[in-house]
Amino acid sequence: MGARRRVLDKFVISGELLHFFWQQKLWWLIPMIVVLLFFGIVMIIAQGSAIAPLIYTLF
Repeated sequence: MGARRRVLDKFVISGELLHFFWQQKLWWLIPMIVVLLFFGIVMIIAQGSAIAPLIYTLF
């Protein structure tokens, strides 16, 4: 139950951050943040796989 709560808390924080960007007219930052998160997730997933050397040469 504790792990599920921590994950949900992180989603709440990201939702608040997106709401803040939208309120402050910083909505143009949202695509950049999404791309950075995508690359971060790809790097974490590929860390233990055979494609890791290919991914790391891109960065």
